Amino acid sequence: MSQWLVPDLPSFVNAEADRRGSYLWLLGALSLYAAVFLVYSVTWAFTWDESYHLLAAQLMDAGRRPYIDFCFPQTPLNAYWNAGWMRLLGQNWRVPHAFAALFTIGAVLLTADFVFRRFPVGSWRLAAAIAAGLATGLNAMVFEFGPLAQAYGICLFALAAAFRITVRAVDRSGPLLAALAGFFAGVAAGSSLLSAAAAPVLLVWMLFYNRAGRRWTKLLAFGAGTVVPFAPVFRLFWLGPRQTWFNVFQYHAYFRKLYWPETTPHDLEILTSWVDSGQALVLGLLAVFGLLYVARRSAWPRALQAEFYLCAWLAAALSVWVGRAHPTFARYFLLTVPFLTILAVAGLYAIASRVLGEDRALWPVLLVSVLFALGLGKSQYERRDVNWSVYQRQANKVDQVTPRHSLLLADEPIYFLTRRTPPPGFELYYTHKVDLPPAEAALMHIITEAEVKRQVQSGRFATVYSCDEDQIDDYGLEKLYQQHVDMDDCSIFWGWKK
Repeated sequence: MSQWLVPDLPSFVNAEADRRGSYLWLLGALSLYAAVFLVYSVTWAFTWDESYHLLAAQLMDAGRRPYIDFCFPQTPLNAYWNAGWMRLLGQNWRVPHAFAALFTIGAVLLTADFVFRRFPVGSWRLAAAIAAGLATGLNAMVFEFGPLAQAYGICLFALAAAFRITVRAVDRSGPLLAALAGFFAGVAAGSSLLSAAAAPVLLVWMLFYNRAGRRWTKLLAFGAGTVVPFAPVFRLFWLGPRQTWFNVFQYHAYFRKLYWPETTPHDLEILTSWVDSGQALVLGLLAVFGLLYVARRSAWPRALQAEFYLCAWLAAALSVWVGRAHPTFARYFLLTVPFLTILAVAGLYAIASRVLGEDRALWPVLLVSVLFALGLGKSQYERRDVNWSVYQRQANKVDQVTPRHSLLLADEPIYFLTRRTPPPGFELYYTHKVDLPPAEAALMHIITEAEVKRQVQSGRFATVYSCDEDQIDDYGLEKLYQQHVDMDDCSIFWGWKK
C-alpha cells in the first residue's frame, strides 16, 4: 500500500501549495478593495436617511429607550450596536461607518470564499472567487449604502454568514450549526425587517436537504437561535406593548407612504429601474444564465447544485419581500447581491467556457470587473456633492448662533452633529405627517405638522434650521426672526422678533 501512496504524495503537496497560493492572491485582491472601502467609509460615505439612525443611537446612549421614549420605527439591534460603540469610541459618525464597512467587507469575503471553496472547476476557482468578491463589493448599492449607520452592512454580513453556516449544517448531526444559522438570520432581521424573508428560506432548505441528524432537533435549534437577537424587542414589548407594535408593524403598514402619496407609480419606477442600470443588468442576466446552467447543463454533484439553488431562493424571496414595501427603494435590493453574485459567477463560466474555452478565465473576469468599476465610478460621480462635511459646516453655524440650553428646531443630521437632544416628538422628521388621536399621538411621541407650525410661530425655538423653501414660506420664518443665513441650499434663522 505504501508503494501506491508515496508517488501521489508530491502531487498532493503541490496541489495544496497551489491552493494556498491562489487563496493568498484572493486575499490580496480583497485586501486592496477593503483598504479603499474603509477609507471611503470614513470620508465620503453619506446618505441623509442614516442621520436618524445615528440620532437614535445617540439618544439610546443617553439612556432613552426606543418606542418607549421616542418614535423609532425599526427593529433596534443595529441602533443598539452603534450606541455601544459610540459610547466607547466617541459620538462621531465615523465610528458606526467603520464597523458597518467591516461588516460589508466580511460579507464580500464570505461570498468570495464560498466560490473559492465550492466552485468545482479548478482552472476557474481563483478567477471566479475574485469576480464574486469584486462584483459584490463594487456593486454601487453595496458600496454606497453598506458602510452607513443604517443596517445594510450588518444585514449583509449576517445573511452571508447564515447562508454559509446553513449549507454546512445539513451534514452535521448536532444542533449547534443550525442554532448558529438561525442566530445570524435573526441578527439580520433584528437589525432590519427588510431581511426577514431569509430566515424561513434557510430553515426550509436546511430541513429539506438535511443529511445528518434529526430534522426536529435542527428546527428547534434554528428557531431558538433566531429568537435570541430579538431580545431587545421582547423587552421593549414588555415595557410598552402598544408602542412596540406601532413602531415595528403599524407604522410600516399604514404610515410609511404618507411622504410618497404617489406610492404605486414610485414603486413601479423602482422595480423597473434595473433597465437603466448596467450593473443590475449584467448581474441579473448572468445570474439567470448561471441558474439555468447549474440546473440543466452542469454535471455538478447534486449537493453542490442545491447550494446554488439556495442562492436563487434567497435572492427571489428577498426581492419579493423588499419589493412589496410601500414605498420601496433600489437600495433595499442590495441584500440580494451576494446570492445573485454566486449565481452570476456560474453564468459567467457557462458563457465564457463555451466562447473562449474552459481555461480562459482571465479576460471574462477582467471584463466584468471593469464594467462594475465603471458603474461604481459613474454612481459616485453623481453623488459627489453631498457628504457629512456639508452638514458639519451647517451644524457649526447653528452652534455659533444658538445658546447651548436653548431650543433648536432642526433635522436629524444637525441634532446629531451638535449633540443637542431634540424636543419630545421631534426625533424623526417623517412622523409629523402621521395623524393620530391626541392621546395615542402623545403615547407614540408624535407631533403633527400643524403643531410644529404653531410652536414655531409661538417663539418656542431660539433657532430654526430648514432646507424646505415651502416650509420657510409657510411658517413665515423671515418675518419671525431677525437674522438668517443661507448655507448649501438650507437656511438658519435666529434672533426672535418679540
